Amino acid sequence: MILIADSGSTKTDWVLTGEESLTIQTQGISPVHQDEAVIRRILFDELLPQLAQRQHVVETVCFYGSGCTPQHIPMVERLLRVAFPKATHIEVQSDLVGAARALCGRREGIACILGTGANSCLWDGGRIVQNTPALGYILGDEGSGAVLGRMFMNAIFKNPELSALRDLYLSENGLTMADIINKVYRQPMANRFLASTSLFISQHLDVEELRLLVVDNFRRFFRCNIVPYGRYGLPVHFVGSMAHHYAEQLREAAAAEGFRVGIIEKSPLSGLLHYHSAG
Repeated sequence: MILIADSGSTKTDWVLTGEESLTIQTQGISPVHQDEAVIRRILFDELLPQLAQRQHVVETVCFYGSGCTPQHIPMVERLLRVAFPKATHIEVQSDLVGAARALCGRREGIACILGTGANSCLWDGGRIVQNTPALGYILGDEGSGAVLGRMFMNAIFKNPELSALRDLYLSENGLTMADIINKVYRQPMANRFLASTSLFISQHLDVEELRLLVVDNFRRFFRCNIVPYGRYGLPVHFVGSMAHHYAEQLREAAAAEGFRVGIIEKSPLSGLLHYHSAG
């Protein structure tokens, strides 16, 4: 049996394949933002209880995660080996490799992730050959939910024309400006909080300023991250909640920047299942 995981900053989706497939969700696992104790707790307190003793029949674990850089992969792999001692093969890769395998398979293409964070790569069919550094939501991550949230907060507090929208957002979420400052600058996982504003934004796209905010966020993604590949002829494929929920605005931004959008999937799991079943 194969256990495949797609882990972002907000949540991790797990699929156990076999005669009786099983889909499980836990909170996100990101070794950049979480230490070993936190990740271990997620595995043992959230994942294993939902597997209902089936962890003992898992033969292969393929984990694709946000923040799984070369320096962090050994730690995640070690924890997975503790959680699944009978597994004969455990593979930990970045979420970007997972996106490329899911979207492009064994063909050349440009694969992107647009969720709480953002990333992209040029894929040659077997490996990443070029990657524009994402740099995280403070220095980069254009196109992501966290950056959209940052742009949204800036707009509603600094644009007097959006004062009614600001008051509605604060009222619906039981927040004050002081609460927001505290969550962004003093609390952990500020990126998750900022990305959570996407739900409100998606419900008010009839406000032209918000619609243009979404489009501008995506246009900046193409200019900063996709232009450096110099491959205008290749379709640009996407996975992630931002790409899925704002597909119309994403295509508008791509056209404005001279690119063509290919596949858009909310999750890479179906593509990864196909990739691994195809050998």
